[in-house]
Amino acid sequence: MSTGSLRPQSLVLTFLGEHVLDQDVCVYSGSLIDVFGRVGVGEQATRSTLSRMVNRGLLRRQREGRCTYFGLTDRSEAILRDGQRRIWQTGAVNSEWDGTWTLLGFSLPDSWQRQRHDLRSQLTWSGFGPLFSGLWIAPGEIDVSGIVAELGLAAHVKVFRARAETGTDIAEMIHETWDLDELAARYREFDADWCPLAQDAGDRPAQDALALRLRMACEWLQVIRRDPRLPVRHLPDDWPATGAEKTFRAVHALLEPAARDAVRRTIDMIPAAS
Repeated sequence: MSTGSLRPQSLVLTFLGEHVLDQDVCVYSGSLIDVFGRVGVGEQATRSTLSRMVNRGLLRRQREGRCTYFGLTDRSEAILRDGQRRIWQTGAVNSEWDGTWTLLGFSLPDSWQRQRHDLRSQLTWSGFGPLFSGLWIAPGEIDVSGIVAELGLAAHVKVFRARAETGTDIAEMIHETWDLDELAARYREFDADWCPLAQDAGDRPAQDALALRLRMACEWLQVIRRDPRLPVRHLPDDWPATGAEKTFRAVHALLEPAARDAVRRTIDMIPAAS
């Protein structure tokens, strides 16, 4: 269970989503350094990540004497609430698709490479895939008005709702638009890594449980954020998302008591200043 592919910022956001969101508190920098050290992130990397996140508006600093604490901003709260929704509400398996697609067409000047990259990244996070170079699709009704407004691209983007004509091979279209083999491999790898803990995760020491749950939740979010939640009835019969999600929820629940105990006993938090 290597942490090499986990970005420090992702770990920070995952920890805050698990233990700070809705608590109206700030966390001592030393506590964060200790937690992330247990998942293989060094002190300097943690400090640099926290500073960058403040500069990007994802965290705010709060001083208490000579100590520095970090709390959420409106921007990071919105990101964390979206992550919570993806994990606990919408889930990894789309069994209730109504046949609707959201189509988004865009045309940007050739020199707008950064805007094109940002738009594609945001669309991928929102479940879209490239049907053609300038036409992206996603299952269901997806509200992209916030993305388009944030990127300042309203004049260059058109959004439609549609249904496929009778006779359209939706399974083939999905296979051509999204890399199902890569996505399935990610689910299978996650399941293989974490399923063994479903038997003995509850016996872990508190600090180990906290580190394990942090790493697992971060890995799971990385998997599902790449998943457009395609309609399961058009996916292969052995689609592995169901089993991987069961593993995630089982291990998360087993680690919950010890992880919460570790946070209560060892993480220094103070009320967020108004």
